[in-house]
Amino acid sequence: MRAAAASIVIACHTEERFEHLLEAVESARQQRPAPDQVIVAVDHNADLCHRLRSELDGIEVVDHRGEPGASGARNAGAARAVNPYLVFLDDDVRAHPEWLRHLLVPFDDPRVIGTGGMTMPAWQGPRPRWFPDEFGWVVGASHTGLPTEFAPVRNVWSENMAVRRDAFEAVGGFRAGFGKVGSTSRPEDTDLCIRIGASAPESWWAYVPAAVVDHLVPRARSTFAFFLRRCYWEGAGKVELSAHLGQDRDLDDERSYLLRTLPRAIVRYLGGGEPRRALAIVAGIVLAAAGGAVSLVRVAKFRRRR
Repeated sequence: MRAAAASIVIACHTEERFEHLLEAVESARQQRPAPDQVIVAVDHNADLCHRLRSELDGIEVVDHRGEPGASGARNAGAARAVNPYLVFLDDDVRAHPEWLRHLLVPFDDPRVIGTGGMTMPAWQGPRPRWFPDEFGWVVGASHTGLPTEFAPVRNVWSENMAVRRDAFEAVGGFRAGFGKVGSTSRPEDTDLCIRIGASAPESWWAYVPAAVVDHLVPRARSTFAFFLRRCYWEGAGKVELSAHLGQDRDLDDERSYLLRTLPRAIVRYLGGGEPRRALAIVAGIVLAAAGGAVSLVRVAKFRRRR
C-alpha cells in the first residue's frame, strides 16, 4: 500500500530535546514513499510551538492546550489528521529509512487494526553492564520476550505505532490524563490497544520487527536509580490500567512475563556469570510490586469515596 495514506504524529513538550525532535521529524519526512502528512503536537509550550513554526516548512504544528500529557498531545495531533492511517513517533526517536513502509504493509489484511515495530535503544553513553535485556521497556525499547518475527500481539507501543484512524476515533483516542505526565509514566499505549481490540474483537494488532526505530537513551536514564523508579511506576500504572479497564484477564501478558520470562532470565544470567543482571531483575520486580501495592491502596480509597 502507499505510504502517502498515513499521517505521522510526533508529540513533544520541551525544548531540551529540540535537536532530537528535528531529527525525528526529518526521519519521518525522509521515508520512501513519503508520508502525506507530518504533524508535530506541542504540549503546553508556546515558545517551542513558535520556534517549530519558524524553523519547519511543510509541517503542521499543533498547539495543545487541553489536559497536559503525551496522551492529550497525541490526540490533538490526531484530530488534525486527514489520512486513514495514524502513525505515532516520539520526539526522541529516529526512524529507519523503510520503517513506514514495513509498518503499513500489514494493513493490506483488513483484520489488522494496528501495527507496531521494533525499537532499538540508542545509548548516549555505554550501556550499563547490569542492565537486563528483558527490561528494554524501561528505556522505551523492545525487550527480550517479544516475538522475533511478524506476529499478532495484544499491544504495541506509542513511540512506534500505526493504527486505523476510524478505530482510533471510535474509542476516543488515548485516555487523556493517563500516561506520561511530567515525571509520571503510565501505560497509555497498552490501554489504547486493549480498548481498540475490545471494540473490534475480530481484528488484531501486529508486531512488525522489520519496522525499526532508534530511541534515544540519555545518560540520565542509564542509572540504576532511574531503572528502579521506572519499574515502580510501571507496577503502579498496570494496577491503574486494570482499574480503568475493569477486567483482569487483559493482563495475561504481564503474568506470562513475570512468571515465565523473568525467572528463566534470572537462571540464565546466574548460570552465565552475570549476577548483576539477575539482581537487577529481582530489584525491578520488587519495585514494580511496591508501586502496584501503593496504587492498589489508592484505587481502593478512590472507590470507597465514590
